[in-house]
Amino acid sequence: MHTALLIIDIQNDYFPGGKMELVEPLAAAKRAYGLLQCFRESGGQHVHIQHVATRPDATFFIPGDRGTDIHDAVAHFEGEPLIQKHYPNAFRETRLLDLLYDWETERVVICGMMTHMCVDATARAAADLGFQVIVASDACASRDLAFDGTTIPADHVHKAFLAALKSYGQVLTAEEILTHLAAERANP
Repeated sequence: MHTALLIIDIQNDYFPGGKMELVEPLAAAKRAYGLLQCFRESGGQHVHIQHVATRPDATFFIPGDRGTDIHDAVAHFEGEPLIQKHYPNAFRETRLLDLLYDWETERVVICGMMTHMCVDATARAAADLGFQVIVASDACASRDLAFDGTTIPADHVHKAFLAALKSYGQVLTAEEILTHLAAERANP
């Protein structure tokens, strides 16, 4: 099965010192790196997705700011595809769908940030577009959210969105995904 890895918004602003720090972003990025290395080593298709703000009132991912750069934990290498987006859904007004069609992709593995926003929007869109979806649960990160005077801890936000995404595809750990892909390569 033709599988592509989507590495969504693992950018400096989400890490300590950034403008929108998440909870445990480095742990998630390290697991995303493990997936990235697997795809690099096996010649698998993978794409970095980078959010660049276009709204004049944006407080992070500001064009030209170092916070918008892909984090070193999953460094983008020259020659690797990089898609810039301006909305949570990585397919909206980008060339991502065309790229996946060019690669004859049937399944996407999704990792990145934020679980409750761009990962969620992209995973749902991918499923709606007919791709089989696998979300790497521990290679994504989120943050605390607030609603109606209540703060919802990042861990609860993260798990609630992953629970909902199970309706759109598989939700597995990075290690489970690596094991699954290795078994497929061993038994084509």
